[in-house]
Amino acid sequence: MYGWIWRHLPGPLYLRIAEAVVLVVGIVALLMFVVFPWAEPLLPFNNVTTE
Repeated sequence: MYGWIWRHLPGPLYLRIAEAVVLVVGIVALLMFVVFPWAEPLLPFNNVTTE
């Protein structure tokens, strides 16, 4: 999958590296601001009890 993405990025090497960094930052931002807050109430990590 990563090879396919790398082959389809346009431009010379330095531009491909910049585009790959932008893609990674975008995916991380999407996960941190959309996916994880949506999934957090569904996860059992807040149901911790200690006695």
